[in-house]
Amino acid sequence: MTAQNPIRVWDPLIRLFHWSLVAAFTVAYITEDDFMTLHVYAGYVIVGLVLFRLIWGVIGSRHARFSDFVFGPATVVAYLKDLLLHRARRYIGHNPAGGAMILALLGSLLLTTLTGLAAYGAEGGGPLASTVLASGVFEDIHEFFANFTLLLVTIHIAAVIAISLLHGENLIRAMITGRKPG
Repeated sequence: MTAQNPIRVWDPLIRLFHWSLVAAFTVAYITEDDFMTLHVYAGYVIVGLVLFRLIWGVIGSRHARFSDFVFGPATVVAYLKDLLLHRARRYIGHNPAGGAMILALLGSLLLTTLTGLAAYGAEGGGPLASTVLASGVFEDIHEFFANFTLLLVTIHIAAVIAISLLHGENLIRAMITGRKPG
């Protein structure tokens, strides 16, 4: 295929997942203390989306499957070195660093939501109401992982821009349309 013939890469469910997660995390992060009900509902949406992604990572379309983009640490490090030298190879799906970032984001989001559920449960809300004893500890851990997730998101966005420039393709557009240049 030539650059003029786009390749279908991201299926509609992956794209819906991605942009729904962007919206839900933004809402959850912004509403942190001021609008607790909205914050909690956004958190429920996030945990549902993460669980969906874990399932879709096993049974989904080719480039959505973890087997397509999870690489060993040596491959990730080699890719990052090549990236710094501006000679990183182009991948149709996620590159090794992108795959590592997806795992890091999913893990951080899962820990953020689980500690949020525990903190909320200690306050008497949610499915863990009255089953969790120490709210302050979970609140601190929840806040740490929310901020860590935001850091990962920032790195993710910077990497998407850098890879787009390196390979002359618009990865943001690809996550909207589902297609990349061939």
